Amino acid sequence: MPSWQTYLASSLVFLTSLMPVCAVADSEMDPTILLEKMELAYDNVEDYQANVEVITSKSDGSFDTEEFLYSFKKPRMIRLDLGPPHPGVILVYPDRNGKVVVRPSPLLPFFKLHLELDNRLLASSSGQQIDQTDLGLLIRNIGHSLTDHRKGPVEVEEKEGTIEIKVLADNHFRQGVTTIYRFFIDRGLWLPVKVEESHSAGRLERTVTFRNLRINIGIRESLFRLDGD
Repeated sequence: MPSWQTYLASSLVFLTSLMPVCAVADSEMDPTILLEKMELAYDNVEDYQANVEVITSKSDGSFDTEEFLYSFKKPRMIRLDLGPPHPGVILVYPDRNGKVVVRPSPLLPFFKLHLELDNRLLASSSGQQIDQTDLGLLIRNIGHSLTDHRKGPVEVEEKEGTIEIKVLADNHFRQGVTTIYRFFIDRGLWLPVKVEESHSAGRLERTVTFRNLRINIGIRESLFRLDGD
């Protein structure tokens, strides 16, 4: 094959690899339209609660599982009521000084810690801080994964009332790391309800699932105040 034909063929293969792939012909499966639907849905959210499960892989092949009740109220009030393996611990952000309030034990309700966001006691293996956990930020990060942070094609398909988006992109919280993301969007709420993160080689690293997501339930601001904080 002449050199110019070889160059043209390789160029077409490269360009094709960067084009979105949609398994469903419906126009709303277009990643741009999906993102617009998520942004519009979130604009109409004032508060929400969900039972969150985080499963993280360990170097020995086993997994750690964390569970907590997540409460959020706009503009950015966050509360985590931890379950296993730390039942009874409560984290609230922000206090009046922009820190994280931690109540380590329900048996000592007046004992509280006020920690900086980057305190090692709050560190997670993903590099994600408590102020980076809301659905609004997740939707913005999905937008980056589909556009300026994207490293490969986008695959979209519908399964049992959810729309799944798969893409190779820059990691949301770890600079210099490339991650395979699978975002699961509830087609009724048009909000993300699950995220799977895998190593670029395909090994599953972390799964975050928002179960029983409840929108605009009238959460009071007092829920985010631990005895006046």
